[in-house]
Amino acid sequence: MGPLKGMKIVEFGGIGPGPFCAMMLADMGADIIRIDRKEPQGIVRDHKYQILHRSRRSVALDLKKPEGVEAALRLVENAEALIEGFRPGVMERLGVGPDVCLARNPKLVYGRMTGWGQEGPMAQAAGHDINYISLSGALHAIGRDGQAPVPPLNLIGDFGGGGMLLAYGIMCGVYEAQKSGQGQVCDAAMIDGSATLMAMFYGMHASGGWTDKKGTNMLDGGAHFYDAYETSDGKYISVGSIEPQFYALLLQHSGIDDPAFQNQFDVAKWPEWKEKVIQIFKSKTRDEWCEIMEGTDVCFAPVLNFEEAINHPHNVARQGYVDVAGITQPAPSPRFSRTPPEIQGPPPGIGQHNETGLQDWGFSAEEVETLKTQGVI
Repeated sequence: MGPLKGMKIVEFGGIGPGPFCAMMLADMGADIIRIDRKEPQGIVRDHKYQILHRSRRSVALDLKKPEGVEAALRLVENAEALIEGFRPGVMERLGVGPDVCLARNPKLVYGRMTGWGQEGPMAQAAGHDINYISLSGALHAIGRDGQAPVPPLNLIGDFGGGGMLLAYGIMCGVYEAQKSGQGQVCDAAMIDGSATLMAMFYGMHASGGWTDKKGTNMLDGGAHFYDAYETSDGKYISVGSIEPQFYALLLQHSGIDDPAFQNQFDVAKWPEWKEKVIQIFKSKTRDEWCEIMEGTDVCFAPVLNFEEAINHPHNVARQGYVDVAGITQPAPSPRFSRTPPEIQGPPPGIGQHNETGLQDWGFSAEEVETLKTQGVI
């Protein structure tokens, strides 16, 4: 039922941002066939926990055999888009690079996911999320004053600036190909995507509204009205009372009546006021602060762990988490009124759909049997 129902995509199995991109598109209804290696590489976990692999099918091809490369190209012929996440040059060496694939399917959008991009002095270097967001300026800005930068999980590079950027790029490319009849390569690099996510902060920095000293700005924990605070039971709450009307409610509900606090944007006073606010929030438990502030316009929320988030009444009401084959996981998003997305199935085992997947994509039963005989699948 999803808005991408009928769209066909070939995914060359990788880790992190590539699978996240594929999950996003598959949850929206795209028919994605994932080409896995016959022999798993790297860290191997039970496939049921590979949530990023949900909603699609897996075939395991030996791309070291010419018959395996030809089978992959047969799949590419039927696809609107392709997803790959290897270092520059790997797909070319395998025989499934952009030139070969576009020759077989001129309307194909060839989506490439890398950390450093397809060219540049760092293009061939190994790296991970933390490295890419270091070079884009994002990591420098996250952390407390006087302390080391804090890695924001791998949300900014791998997922926001990586997989989601590639999903956006692929859909832009497919839209254009439907008009022009011509495919193209989409170069999605995590260093570029994480820089794009920092656009507002670069603007604030240029205007003088953001300093290079982390933990002293309005949105990085420097302001007393925008931070997470420990409560008396060792848990945490968050406040984000930026606008004056919300800030007034923060003062009201926290019991702050000191008139000096009315001058909200007196930056020089922020450290002093922060210490006072820290003590105020430590005076009650998290649940007590929830009773006082949750649902008001303070811009308040308790800081929840995974299990608490799953069971919070708001998330329950919105069905924000679902159970798939016994694994609780985030539901597809965004939501659509007429073509709702849905999880098409649990993560597949490697090669689980060697027969059904290939046949649904145009291979005959005899051809599949031949691939078995040749050791390709």
